Amino acid sequence: MKPMVAVVGDTHLDSRGRKFALAVVLGKALVDTDYRIVTGGLGDLPKALAKGARKSNRYSDGSLIAILPSYDPSTAGSVADIVVATGLDHARNLLVANSDAVIAIGGGAGTLSEIALAWALKRLIIAFRVPGWSGKVAGLRIDDRIRYPEIKDDRVYEADSVPKAIETLNTLLSKYNMRHSRIFVGRKGAKSSRQKELL
Repeated sequence: MKPMVAVVGDTHLDSRGRKFALAVVLGKALVDTDYRIVTGGLGDLPKALAKGARKSNRYSDGSLIAILPSYDPSTAGSVADIVVATGLDHARNLLVANSDAVIAIGGGAGTLSEIALAWALKRLIIAFRVPGWSGKVAGLRIDDRIRYPEIKDDRVYEADSVPKAIETLNTLLSKYNMRHSRIFVGRKGAKSSRQKELL
């Protein structure tokens, strides 16, 4: 099964700008490296990723997945091969964030929520150092929780280029292999040592 990598970020991009160019190159590189791409399906970022992905010799039907906030699958247009129309509005960000890894390019509040959810879900997160929330959180920890005791430098990994993002993804994805189970809260908010370990 091919790993699914969510790419999140700005809804509106200048087609001649750096973020759009990064997304095109990233789309191709992800498919070249045998990953499936997950997006929210709306705006310019999925268009740029699809443009790049379809340039790859390894592109096939199913390489591009859109998880929409609306009930109408047609709103994704031609940016995806598989469209999931959730009708969940902003809550669909949780589904996007539960991909095998999350890569952020810029972004506003919606992107910040996806990054925070991915952190809570123990996902690998890579953020490009560009304007927006990805640039603000690149290299940082979202909070003090110990997600993976064996990964001493667990953080939102920074990337300044597509090759760096792909290298980080290829190197670290297998280490980020736990899945969130549920939130445990004991009596009066106390957590057992096992519960703390699982969080």
